Amino acid sequence: MSLIKIIAIVLITAGLLGLVYGQFSYTKETQEAKIGALELTVKDTETVNVPVWTGVAAMVAGCGLLVFAAKKS
Repeated sequence: MSLIKIIAIVLITAGLLGLVYGQFSYTKETQEAKIGALELTVKDTETVNVPVWTGVAAMVAGCGLLVFAAKKS
């Protein structure tokens, strides 16, 4: 399988996941203060919204790459 086909499949999969889930979140831990042996950390949960147009664009780009790879072979 060529590199172009692999990239196309990854783009299609990422676009489909973006359309299905619409958002993802992650936890970021930051060190606020350190006084001797005492350490204060804060855990923040960040949420990233994935716009619909980016999922559709990724899927279209992936399909375009698959067509390009098929014509090139």
